Amino acid sequence: MGFSVNTNVGAMAALQSLNQTGKDLATVQTRINTGLAVSSTKDDSAQYTIAQGLRGDMGGLKAVSSSLSRAKSVTDVAVAGAEQISDTINQMSTLAYKAADPGIDTTTRAAYNQDFVALRDQITTIVNSADFNGTNLLKTSGGTVGALQSLQDSDTSTATTWDPDSLNVANQTLDLGGTVVTVAASGTINTLADATAMVDTLKTTQTNMKTTLSTLGAASRQIDAQATFTSKLSDTIEAGIGNLVDADLAKESARLQALQVKQQLGVQALSIANQAPQTITSLFR
Repeated sequence: MGFSVNTNVGAMAALQSLNQTGKDLATVQTRINTGLAVSSTKDDSAQYTIAQGLRGDMGGLKAVSSSLSRAKSVTDVAVAGAEQISDTINQMSTLAYKAADPGIDTTTRAAYNQDFVALRDQITTIVNSADFNGTNLLKTSGGTVGALQSLQDSDTSTATTWDPDSLNVANQTLDLGGTVVTVAASGTINTLADATAMVDTLKTTQTNMKTTLSTLGAASRQIDAQATFTSKLSDTIEAGIGNLVDADLAKESARLQALQVKQQLGVQALSIANQAPQTITSLFR
């Protein structure tokens, strides 16, 4: 192409290169500012939409963790109460055996009975106190506890309604005179006959308490295991989101410096290209 003052191809090429460098600089600066290589669907629609879906799962897992934490607190309070009741039953059993001794006098048996009644009433106090956030797994009317176990639908059918995958801990009903603690609310060991009958009653209660403690312990372990898995799953998903959208700031820093140099060179190149038409004036001297 000949010399022309109307069309400066070199300047146009230099300007296009400089504009592209400016866009690249803006992209790098955005990545550095946000820490994200993909901060908008305009950057990469596929990765952005995948990351958004995973962020939704993260929010759901937070709800699962919160639900499991609540269930664990309720269950642990019940475990503590049941263990204390079991200890109390063992102490009552010792007193019943002592009171069932035909060789002791009435005064001694009455003293044993006084301690026995205090322990008996303590069971009611423990049951009533084993409450967390309005739920009491040891009291007949205390309700049960349920918790989200995962984000999965427990209903494998084609139904459209989401059925939460949950775990439940049943009420243990440890009130006096119940099916587990068979000691009556008015039970005593004041006489030899009462003490002898109470030994059998307490044996039944001790057997029942083994089942209760096993049930509550298994439930607590299940909640712990699920909470641990949920935490690990949440960390894994968070790492996955990072792999999809996070920027490598070390690379971006190096790229930023390279682009800044390139921009300076582009400005100089454009300046040189803009001066090219001036050489035409030498032809007319």
